[in-house]
Amino acid sequence: MSITYYYAPMSTAERTTWAVEELGVPCERVKVDLKKKETKTEDFLKLNPNGLVPVLVVDGVPIFESTAILLYLGETYGVEKGLYPAPGLKRAETLKWIIWANVGFFEPLNRWARNKASYVPAEQHNAAAAAAAKDDLDTVMRVLDAALSGKNYLVDDKFSLADLATVSYLGWLQFMGYDYTKFENVKAWGERCQARPAAVKVRGG
Repeated sequence: MSITYYYAPMSTAERTTWAVEELGVPCERVKVDLKKKETKTEDFLKLNPNGLVPVLVVDGVPIFESTAILLYLGETYGVEKGLYPAPGLKRAETLKWIIWANVGFFEPLNRWARNKASYVPAEQHNAAAAAAAKDDLDTVMRVLDAALSGKNYLVDDKFSLADLATVSYLGWLQFMGYDYTKFENVKAWGERCQARPAAVKVRGG
């Protein structure tokens, strides 16, 4: 099997890079320079017409969208590694959190960033929209904090791709200046997950 993985640090590819590292996926890694617009070249757009990373090319078939890549890696490598359940209720529970991370969590986070981040032109910011997104993020954090009550991890109380898919957005929250540390269960869980050797290696570049 031939696998090529295209990624960039400090992007949504960070979660898939962590998964590749965590699962020991045998692949050729290609670091893409976003500042040089390497995702907008003709060759890259043939792999992902959206012009974004990550992209995983398996036997010539490109897979884009980080969640799709996580699910593929989970099904292909994660069951054996104990990071993704076999088909059944535990897998459904894992999928629930992976999809929630990409929809319930990411949506207000992205909305807040678009109206708050320094990399978005100030004239495009909307204070009311930012405040509404902040309130929605608070709600999301309460949901996550409650889910982690009395537990170390989200599913079956052991680290899995459900945790990886969700916790990977905490770094963006930190970058944006959102203080989630008041949610004690989330804070402890985040520290626990981010201390894993694979996560530390990915953050190191």
